[in-house]
Order: sequence, then C-alpha cells, then structure tokens
Amino acid sequence: MAVKKKTTTKRKATTKKATTKRKTASKKKATKSKAKKSAFGGYAISFAGRSETVEQVFGKKPIAPSEMTKKIWTFVKSNSLSNR
Repeated sequence: MAVKKKTTTKRKATTKKATTKRKTASKKKATKSKAKKSAFGGYAISFAGRSETVEQVFGKKPIAPSEMTKKIWTFVKSNSLSNR
C-alpha cells in the first residue's frame, strides 16, 4: 500500500498592513518653513573669526570622540563662544 503525502497549503502574506502604511505616509502634508528656528537645546556656538587649528584645540595625539566633545566644550566655555 502506498502512503499518501499530506498536501500543504501555502497562505498568502497579507499586504493590507503594508498598503495602510503607504497610505498614511502619503497623507502627511509638507510643512512650510516658518521663521528660522533656534539651535537645539538653546545653544548657539559661533566659531567665526577664530584662528586656532584643530591641533591646538585637541592636541597632536589621537583621542576618542568622547574626549573630543569634552575638549570642544572646554574650548567654547573658556573663550565665551556660546550664547549662554
């Protein structure tokens, strides 16, 4: 006697969710830029007219990005370059 194989039925993937996402994305309206917004967090830093080089600010040795951030803020605060 031959054993019959079970037939499996494949389910179609529902595309309803994908189409609803596309519809909501197209419904978004383009916002017109109003007045120029201030910097994020309220800080505005101006390096205009500075003559320091990157080596003078960071040093000649390689440093980590976290150390770069610390040294930039130390430089900005010591030279009063921010608006605060």
